[in-house]
Amino acid sequence: MAKHEIDTVTGTETTGHEWDGIKELNTPLPRWWLWTFYLTIVWAIGYWIVYPSWPLLTTYTQGAFGWNSRAAVAEDVAQLRAKRSAMESRIAAAPLEQILADQQMLDFARAQGRAAFADNCAPCHGAGGGGAKGYPNLNDDDWLWGGTLDDIAITIRHGVRSTDDKSRQGSMPAFGRDKLLERPDILAVADFTRSLSGLPVTAGADLARGKKVFADNCVACHGDAGKGNREIGAPDLTDQIWLYGPGRDVIVEGLTNGRGAVMPHWAPRLDDTTIKSLAVYVHSLGGGQK
Repeated sequence: MAKHEIDTVTGTETTGHEWDGIKELNTPLPRWWLWTFYLTIVWAIGYWIVYPSWPLLTTYTQGAFGWNSRAAVAEDVAQLRAKRSAMESRIAAAPLEQILADQQMLDFARAQGRAAFADNCAPCHGAGGGGAKGYPNLNDDDWLWGGTLDDIAITIRHGVRSTDDKSRQGSMPAFGRDKLLERPDILAVADFTRSLSGLPVTAGADLARGKKVFADNCVACHGDAGKGNREIGAPDLTDQIWLYGPGRDVIVEGLTNGRGAVMPHWAPRLDDTTIKSLAVYVHSLGGGQK
């Protein structure tokens, strides 16, 4: 049994516990701390009564005030929509070119588009639209499907190779996997493709063979000069902008297995005003065309 003593130095009773000659004092808690603790208990009980707090089998206690955060958020959203409704109605009724000409609508569309971009587009294209491997950079003036306001809006609305009936369509064949070209032809045309943009080619590369393979198989989409075709999303092969990278191995991989990345169609998920605002925002990032 613990032996309680009075400490001779402090005059405080001990708990009776002792470790290596060190005895534990039974020092009472400060009164202010105790009263604060008791008040928190009272406050918690009051909170349980007033606000929803305890889970039940199929529901939860509603609280005396009947308040819930979901209703509060819905009210805030409704108020925000009421504030935005006038400007959103103007944007919905205005052609895209008119939005650019009206500074008030332009500022609103950019702000709304920036928010929508962060929520829906940034996971693929990056927070600033800089893109990544396989995801286009939206800051430059190199566009697969066109960089006008209408072009951008169509791409956002209907997507690329999506399930939408009006989706933009066009993919690069798998020349190697489907045995459309032999391996030496693929290597030769890869070297020739790099040469179109001034990149160094492999020593001993057969550019004449690559040029013939390109003429027989690639010009239908990329054009005689390799400038691409925005009607079918065929990239310009003569610039220094590469969606998947300029490396020879990367180009060979694309020629062998094909390319056909997908962008979702946003029309079912975003209203027309938001799509217009997104188009205006993307157009303003730096590469928008007239």
